[in-house]
Amino acid sequence: MQDYLVFQLYGPMASWGQAAVGGDRPTGLFPGRSSVLGLLGAALGIKRDNAPELTALAESVLISVKQVVPSSLVRDYHTTQVPSHSKKVTHLSRKSEVTGTDLNTILSSRDYRCDGRWVIALSLAESAGYTLEQLRQALLQPVFALSLGRKSCPPALPLAPRVVTVESLRQALDQEFPPLTRSNEQDKLWLGHTGLVTYYWEGDKSQLAGANALTTQPWDVPLSRERWQFSQRVLHQITMEET
Repeated sequence: MQDYLVFQLYGPMASWGQAAVGGDRPTGLFPGRSSVLGLLGAALGIKRDNAPELTALAESVLISVKQVVPSSLVRDYHTTQVPSHSKKVTHLSRKSEVTGTDLNTILSSRDYRCDGRWVIALSLAESAGYTLEQLRQALLQPVFALSLGRKSCPPALPLAPRVVTVESLRQALDQEFPPLTRSNEQDKLWLGHTGLVTYYWEGDKSQLAGANALTTQPWDVPLSRERWQFSQRVLHQITMEET
């Protein structure tokens, strides 16, 4: 038997950041490790420049994801005004940035996943500095506002975190949550559920699907926010019919 902290993520828009080049800001299909750690850090009240606590959090949990609904991709075209760089001026607010006369325009395209729904299951690593109950309480009463990748993408439903004791990881990820509409069956029709779900997990490959799983190495383990550095991890995934 294994303990897991399980919660849901749903919103009309979400953006799970990936490597960005130039003005393109792509999104992943599901929340990666850095996205989930950012959500937990906001809930716990860990500030972005507090590297020791962020590292302790990252070393505390193993993260698994069930993509319930694949969602659809939307691209948003952005224009942003920014001041010219000057070593003599330090801007402490957005108002300060745009009140000057020497402004430039930055063009970018930002991707979002629309109407996606994911279930997250967290288990504790051997060197965990937090308990699952501490993380659950933080998600119930977050210190900072929670978002689905970007501040403009708040959750549209309560995360409904719960600690469960089950025999397998799949049992944890297959936990049911209250329906968005009148029933889970109506949810599937409304969200365009295909009958297929995808599982993503860290650790032992055989704990969910064995040799049938695909193994990848995404660059989504945060190393340094100051230098914006990430490293790879081993991630397994499999798509199957929902039972």
